[in-house]
Parts: sequence; structure tokens; C-alpha cells
Amino acid sequence: MSWKAIHRWLGLTVGTLAVVLGVTGAILAVDPVQQAWQAPAAPGDLPVATLVERVTRTVPGAEEIRHLPSGAIVVFSFAGDQPQASYVDPADGRVLGAWQPSVLPRWVKNLHRSLLLGDTGRWRAAGIALTMLLLCVSAVVLLLRRMGGWRRLAARVRGSLAQRIHVVVGRVVLGVLCLTSLTALTMSASTLELVALDTRTEPAVLSVAAGKPALPGAQLAALQGIAVQDLRKLNLPSASDPEDVWAVATAQGQAWIDRYSGQMLAWQDATLAQRVYDLAVVLHTGESAWPWAVVLGLAGASVLLFWLSGIVMWWQARRETPRIVGNIPLAQADVLIFVASEGGSTWGFAQALQDALSQCGHRVHTSALENFHTTAATRQVFVLAATYGEGQAPTHASHALEHIAKLGTNTSAVPVTVLGFGDRQFPTFCAFAEALDQALRAQGWPALLPLERIHQQSGQQFARWGVALAQALGEPLVLDYVPRLPPTTALTLIARQDYPGVTGQAAAILRFTWPAQGLGERLRGLGLARFAAGDLVGVVPPGSAVPRYYSLASGWEDGFLEICVRQMPDGLCSTHLLGLKAGDSIVAFIRSNPGFALPRTRRPVLLIAAGTGVSPLAGFIRRNDKRRPMHLYFGGRDPARDFYFGPEIQRWLGEGRLATLQTVFSRVPDGGGYVQDALRRDAERVRGLMAQGAIVRVCGSRAMARGVAEALDAVLAPLQLSVAQLKAKERYAEDVF
Repeated sequence: MSWKAIHRWLGLTVGTLAVVLGVTGAILAVDPVQQAWQAPAAPGDLPVATLVERVTRTVPGAEEIRHLPSGAIVVFSFAGDQPQASYVDPADGRVLGAWQPSVLPRWVKNLHRSLLLGDTGRWRAAGIALTMLLLCVSAVVLLLRRMGGWRRLAARVRGSLAQRIHVVVGRVVLGVLCLTSLTALTMSASTLELVALDTRTEPAVLSVAAGKPALPGAQLAALQGIAVQDLRKLNLPSASDPEDVWAVATAQGQAWIDRYSGQMLAWQDATLAQRVYDLAVVLHTGESAWPWAVVLGLAGASVLLFWLSGIVMWWQARRETPRIVGNIPLAQADVLIFVASEGGSTWGFAQALQDALSQCGHRVHTSALENFHTTAATRQVFVLAATYGEGQAPTHASHALEHIAKLGTNTSAVPVTVLGFGDRQFPTFCAFAEALDQALRAQGWPALLPLERIHQQSGQQFARWGVALAQALGEPLVLDYVPRLPPTTALTLIARQDYPGVTGQAAAILRFTWPAQGLGERLRGLGLARFAAGDLVGVVPPGSAVPRYYSLASGWEDGFLEICVRQMPDGLCSTHLLGLKAGDSIVAFIRSNPGFALPRTRRPVLLIAAGTGVSPLAGFIRRNDKRRPMHLYFGGRDPARDFYFGPEIQRWLGEGRLATLQTVFSRVPDGGGYVQDALRRDAERVRGLMAQGAIVRVCGSRAMARGVAEALDAVLAPLQLSVAQLKAKERYAEDVF
């Protein structure tokens, strides 16, 4: 069973009981905080003998002195036949007021410790603590996978509100919850008598000099050598029993002291089990450390957030569970499609491929990659493989490579074609698909087509691959991929800036309202939730179910959503957008683009854009409130026709949001050529920025991105740096179209 399955199953089955323990634990954490404020703590270096002298002077008939975990001193005594318990000031022994064990209802403690079910409940509570520990361990594994390893653990979290809550809270409190689960198990082992704290019998001790005058506690050398910080409890000898002795319990052990001579009659060291238990109590309850109790209370309350956000995420995943329509049994199929997908989106492409092959007369069976297998009827195999985390296989296919290796060398010569899905912003773009393709070739499986990589689930790239597949098969195959759209939101156009462009390619910057959403909508991931510059907005044009994606020039903090759109030849979506007037609406949704986001750092940023590719970079500059050094290289054709965001960029330059600006325009005399030419001319300056650890973001056409990469490779060669190395260090990312 995978870690993801373990985490989900445990959360759904015992999550409610875990919430009960977490919330009651948060309530109980109030007690140590309250106790810490009720009475002054005793100085840690105060001798116990001095404390005894002060207490016996002010509290007649004192029988026991107890040093509470909060540091306060409580004295137990009798006034006539009435027992009393009082706080005393250790500075002078003065009585401060009555002491009560706890103001919290006893049933809260019983609910937390035994679910109000007595001994049976204690076993169940221990089982829940074990479950919580497994949940925490699986959560750590999944968190590292989601964020891409320890190095990216503090990176920005994207997704629906439920996902962000689940991940962000997890990053903060998972360590505390792991610790409380371990300490709960430690305490339960003692409570359930699985571990004995002390199997020794208490020694039988009596005063050896009965009849002599008893020494005052202040004169007992044994008590003078014990500091109050180590004291747990001190029992004074009874005035009515001349053979009674002083009994003192400390963190190190227990001692029995003769009341007449001051001689230590017996000593027992605290056992290792007792020491471990005492530490577990402090760590689990916050006793003796009220700031830690506050942390424990917040961590306990967070369990409710974990559970609620986890339920919402489970419901979202359940709603998106793939269902392949028209699947032929494996034994009867001549074409097999195997899928590896973490979030489920790759299954939609598999369905489109299956439908297209079926229309051409093939019998197609689609299954998960871990079921990889061929039969005598198999003629073609296709593997659609997404990459997860730091280049790993999706969770369900984590052992797929091992499974395929066990099949041995292919002797049937059945072609296996691999299609990879990923995000080229990450250094491990389609790494699992590449590893899979290499393993298959090493085992002798031929390929109908070479490995192709699909960036960010691009339907256009998938369609182009379909054209190549149709030619290879010699069949009229057409891939009609209709993505499963997330919930959409209506956006209303409130402003636009038009640019004439060149050669008839008009463009405009379009600004839309950002609809505020309620908590329920954001939890379920509906509509837009939060977004940032560099994320993508998917626009669904009228008459089409296929969204077109545009990079955002704004974030949710700006209060609006802004994109830059250029007219594309026969472009359905660009024509629709450029035809909008103020007050018109579009249907859209957000897709996060975390690999392109800027990390939180003061290092300089090198921004390189051409044409409408300046859009997300303008968004970065717009939100550069801390004035980190940003340097923009912008390339266009004519400054009078396509210098997008020109006035804003000049204003940001004056405000210090942008440190420097270099512009080039390819269609005007002495315009400077292209951005890669500007980079070569500024080679020394660029090398200086890169030597300072600069982050690089490139946005524009594929041809432009290739040209920039080639120019930077040449510029950085003296530093023994390359674009590939920068990508591996997560300092270089592209957003290309």
C-alpha cells in the first residue's frame, strides 16, 4: 500500500476520533498556562531546607510540600479536621490563597485519556495515538514529495484553499504532532501497565533515635543539599508518630531521612522508565513549561483543520477519479494503453487516445502502468506517463520499472511508445517518462515513435503528437482531447489598453474584475481562489470546450486579473478576447504555475521577455514592494506599436521596483536587434549578476527562448556556468508559447 493510500485510509477511518483527542488536548493545554500565572515560582537554587523553615513557620500542621510543574509551591495541612491546600510564597512562606487541582471539567480529561470508556477507552486512545503517529509519518513523506524535497519545503504552496491549509499547517505543526503522538504512546504504556515505572518495593525505614529531640528541617544536611528545582514532593514526619521520617521525592530519586539525626536512611535512584515517563509528561502536557503548552494547544487545535481540509481534498479527488469508457478486456485488445498519473489528469488524454484508436477499428484496453502486460493479441502499446515530485513515478506506479524489468527481454517485438507529461519549469521535466523509455529500449522493446514530452497538459502538443501517430500508423487518426475543466468563474472586463502591433497582429492588455469568494468556495477550489503573477488563466472561448492559457500580469493582491493578448491567425480565443468591450464577461479558471514563481530571496532577478511574454514579468515587477533588484530585458518590434506595459514599466523604474531596463526593437533602424543580442552586448554585466546568484525568468516564444539560452550559454561560459546548470539549481525557468 502506498504512503498516499495509508494516509488517506487512516485519516478517513479514525480522523474523527483524532479530532476529539486533538481538540480536548488543546483545551487541556490551558491548564499549565493558568497554573503558571496563579502563584510565583520558587527560585530554582533555593535549598529545600530553607523552604521548609519558611513554610513551617507560617503554616501550622503542614504535612506535605509539593513543588508543582508550574514552579508554584503548594502546602497540604489540616486545620482541625479539615484538610487544606494552599499556595505559599517561597520567598517568605506567606499563604497566598487556596489551591485547587484544576478548573477544567474532569470529563474533558477523561474524554482525552479514555474517550469516557474507562480501561477500554484507554486502549482505544493508545490506538489513536499510534494512528496519529502513522498519519504524521505518511504526511511528512507526502509533504516532501509534493514540495519537491527538503530544499523546496518552504516554497510557496499553490492549489485550492483546502490544499494550502493542509500543506501550510502541516509544515508548521507536523513535528509537534509526531512528538505528542510518541509521548502519548509512552504514557499509555505505563497507564496500561505494559511498562512498569518502578518494580522495587519501598524500603521499610524508621527513625533510629526515637526519644531524642527532633531536628528542625532547616538543620537537616540532606535537605540543605537538595535544590527546590529538583524537588517533587516532601512529606514531613507526623508529630503523633515518633518513628516517622522525612520522605523526599526528587527528579533524581527518593530519599528517607531520620528526623532526629538528619541521617539519610535510604535512597532509591529514579528508574530509566520513570525518567522517560517524566519527560514524556512534560512534552505531552506542557507542565513546567507554559510556552510549550501554548504550542501544544495550537497543534492540537490544528488537527481539526487537518481533518476538515483533508475531507475536502478527498472529496475533490473522488469527484475527479478517472473512468475509462469503452474499455475492451485485456485478452481481446490489440492496442494497450498504460497510464501513470498522480493527479488523474493524464487519464483524460488516455481516454482521448483510446477513443481515436477505437474509431479506427482497434480494440483498446486502458489500465494503470503497474499492470503493464502484453498478450498474444497485442500489436501496439502506448504508455502515458506523468512525472511527480523530484522526477519520481506517480505514487501508484512507484514499482512499475521493477515490474517491467521482471518481464525480461521483449521477444515479441511489440512496439511500446512513451508519451511523457510534466512541467518544463522543473529540472526533472518528464524524468520518469525518460527513465521508462530508456528501460524499455534496454530490454529490447521497439518504439513506433520517439519519446515526446507534453508541457503542462498542452492539448495543442497532444494534437500535434496525434498527427505524427496517424502518419506512423497510416490511419486517419484524430486526437480530440477535451480537458476536464475545473470549476470556472465569470470575469467582467473593466479596462483595456490597445496596441496596433505590426503586420496586422493587434494586441491588448485586458483587465478583469476579481470576484471575491466565500470560504466554502475557496475550500473546494472553485473559481479563482488565490493567484499570482506568472500563474495561468484558462479562458474557455464560446463554441469550444478547450481552454487557452494566458500568463497573468497580476496577483490576487492587486484586486484585478490582467493579461496581455495578441491576435493569432484564425485564433478563436484571441479573436474573442480582443472583441470584448467593457462590461463583457468571459469564463475562466486558474492553473498554478509554481515552477515559474520567484523564490523569496534578496538575490537579483534577471527578467527576459519578448512581445506579450513581458506579461508575467510585469506582474513580478508590479508586486516588487521590497525593491529587490530586478533587471528587465524586453524585446519588441516597434516601440510605437508593441511596447506592452511601456508606461507602467517606466513608472516602476522611477519607483525603484525595477532596477534597470534594456529594450530592443527589431523592426526599427538602430533598434538593437533581439533580446539575445542585448544580452551578448551586456555580457560583462550579465556575468556580474549571475555571479551574485541571480534568478533568471524567460518568457516568450519557443524560438526566442532557444535564442536566449544559446546566448546565455556563451555569455556564462567564462564562469563555467550554463543554462542547464542554472535549471538544475532552480535558478532558471521559462514560460514559453
